[in-house]
Amino acid sequence: MNGLLDYGGLDRDEGGLGAIVLLHGLMGRGRTWSRQIPWLRRYGRVFTFDAAYHQGRFDDSRPPAPEDIATERFVADVGEVITWIDRGPAVLVGHSMGGLHAWCAAAEFPELVSAIVVEDMAPDFRGRTTGDWAPWFDSWPERFAGLDEAVAMFGDVAGRYFYEAFDDGRLHGSIPVWAAIAEEWGTRDFWAQWEAVDVPALLVEAEHSVTPPGQMADMAVRGGQARYPQSAYLRVPGAGHLVHDDRPGVYRGAVEAFLSGLAG
Repeated sequence: MNGLLDYGGLDRDEGGLGAIVLLHGLMGRGRTWSRQIPWLRRYGRVFTFDAAYHQGRFDDSRPPAPEDIATERFVADVGEVITWIDRGPAVLVGHSMGGLHAWCAAAEFPELVSAIVVEDMAPDFRGRTTGDWAPWFDSWPERFAGLDEAVAMFGDVAGRYFYEAFDDGRLHGSIPVWAAIAEEWGTRDFWAQWEAVDVPALLVEAEHSVTPPGQMADMAVRGGQARYPQSAYLRVPGAGHLVHDDRPGVYRGAVEAFLSGLAG
């Protein structure tokens, strides 16, 4: 199912938190979490999967219907994955797009989600567009010859992230489809879904964030998650959008403290 992978870890009957499902960001893939999986296995049974349209090259000559790339579709997929795993409510750990899907799943399927981690994602990008990305996308080669070429284009952190997601250097999806997924975020907001979240939440924001200023701090005081003592908000100095790889020690410390609080 969707490239679902089970990495093992401390299951619920062994004192763990049950399933921990890692949700990647736009243009990412489940395997980009490889550096976080080993230490997360100490807290629960870790799973990854590839979101729709992030599962390998496909024929994009006929664009997907709007409902096929709407946030609700991806959230339904998250619910299906948790149900398939069948280990009770899951902890969802999401980066960027995956963070949005995590809190929307917690709102839509409260019986399936026990806690969430949201990394560098906010509810309201209205008015923003992906139009400015087009020249950058057009500069990408058909295939990256190796990690070094990806690092030269994207930098050390993002270059490794993208190259890990690619299939032997080739895109694992369609740039126009990915852009269309992001375009939806510029037409609506997700505050209602956030305010419906009623589980503990950790919010991790990059100093050099892609989110509108102040929104993640505002999230920390709005909604049912704010009443849980385990909930927390952290802005990470010097970090870029990929906080978990850019400042891995800080990210790990925050997530481990949060998960330990849930276990306690």
